[in-house]
Amino acid sequence: MNKYFVTGIGTGIGKTLVSAILTEKLKADYWKPIQSGDLDKSDSITIDRLISNSQTIIHPESYRLTQPLSPHLSARLDGVDIDLDKINIPLTDNDLIIEGAGGLMVPLNEDELIIDLIKKLEVEVILVSQNYLGSINHTLLSVNLLKQYEIPIRGIIFNGEENTETERYILQYTKIKKLGSIPSFSDIDKEKVKAAGQNLFI
Repeated sequence: MNKYFVTGIGTGIGKTLVSAILTEKLKADYWKPIQSGDLDKSDSITIDRLISNSQTIIHPESYRLTQPLSPHLSARLDGVDIDLDKINIPLTDNDLIIEGAGGLMVPLNEDELIIDLIKKLEVEVILVSQNYLGSINHTLLSVNLLKQYEIPIRGIIFNGEENTETERYILQYTKIKKLGSIPSFSDIDKEKVKAAGQNLFI
């Protein structure tokens, strides 16, 4: 079974939306290893609200942190130490979508980052990009870092407003496969999530 780690070129890029669309399209399981913020509005709860299929299992988070801050700081304020050895992929016979927190260089503790967690889990990455001024730089930095860590990249998904020149440059420079595009949504529901999956090729 396939296991994909969904990460973004920064914070607020649309990882949860993309994760919901992928989870629904593949009828995959979903897992958010580290959740920071309002636990009554967690990403796992959002995924559950946006998917329609009955096959998906949403696995519990390894760490549930209460502050809407970087995981390392939220953990410190909660009196918790994030230990990567205690973060293990859930047992499942299904495909699995794993959603990260922020971008690749988000700190989890004093020594380790999200990218260290990805390396430890030994899974392929799906990188979420978004077209804005500076996104070429952020996307290329993210791809180069993943390559430096020898982490396999399944492909790139562009979320939001289309910019053909930005996408063209990123794809020709990185030689990474484009898995599709997600349009901008003023609001999102189950039907839109299901429909958006038709634009992804994975």
